[in-house]
Amino acid sequence: MKSPLRRLGLPLYERLLERGLSGAPDHVAVIQDGNRRYARERGKDTSEGHREGADTTEQLLHWCDDLDVGEVTLYTFSTENFDRPADQREYIFDLVESKLREFADADRVHEGEVRIRAIGELEMLPERVLDAIEYADERTAGYDQLQLNIALAYGGRAELLGAARDIAADVESGTLDPEAIDVETIESRLYEGPTQDVDLIIRSGGVERTSNFLPWHANGNEAAVYFCAPYWPAFRKVDFLRAIRTYEHRAASWRTNRARRALSLVTSLGAGNAGEARRTLSRFQEALPSGEQDAVEEEIESASD
Repeated sequence: MKSPLRRLGLPLYERLLERGLSGAPDHVAVIQDGNRRYARERGKDTSEGHREGADTTEQLLHWCDDLDVGEVTLYTFSTENFDRPADQREYIFDLVESKLREFADADRVHEGEVRIRAIGELEMLPERVLDAIEYADERTAGYDQLQLNIALAYGGRAELLGAARDIAADVESGTLDPEAIDVETIESRLYEGPTQDVDLIIRSGGVERTSNFLPWHANGNEAAVYFCAPYWPAFRKVDFLRAIRTYEHRAASWRTNRARRALSLVTSLGAGNAGEARRTLSRFQEALPSGEQDAVEEEIESASD
């Protein structure tokens, strides 16, 4: 039981956290872990954990909408989850089906112009879930304010393997020149859904691994990762805000390191490149502490004397 003081303090802390953010990531990916453990620790059936977890997911979408996150990908059911007992699978499929239809008809989804897509080995799913996916897709087909990707029967290795096989088949048939294979070639053969790279991965439940989730879109972009202890049904807005703060610190550090590398390269080339060094400094000025800016400017001046 939380004390009255803690209950009053949490909203204030949330406001302080939100006020301190300079902006949200464009694409957030979430591993919703801990539904079953949450239920077991409370002496409940695991289905109750999944139901409460679905409520948290709905709240997450509201938070993303409020903070202008442009894209969200939810790890809802992996290819490994097919190994679970049949009754657990069926309950999850029933829940996914009902939530997809509920979201597709929700006023807030249409007011916020949320585009709902599913990604994964969808042919492995029951017909009723496929029908719900199609219904949500058609109901939101014209929207583009928030992209919601629901990963179902998803596995990152399976996605990359499928892309590799498609490319190999095209090379073998002569319709694709091996020398022409580039990033765009691979991306065109990944699951249709995500429109941009992942900036931030969030995983609840205290497990610190990304579990084969969006390896191309996240690892290739060096996405920030936020692991937190609360099980998914207990995940709160304050946890989400902390995750975004982690992303901002990670992004700021990345920009600073990139600026330092660029300036180091240019200034090391000597006096003849002082002009280029100044132009580089102006591009990366905001990413460097003021004291470091002054030191670089002095170095440039010394090199040009």
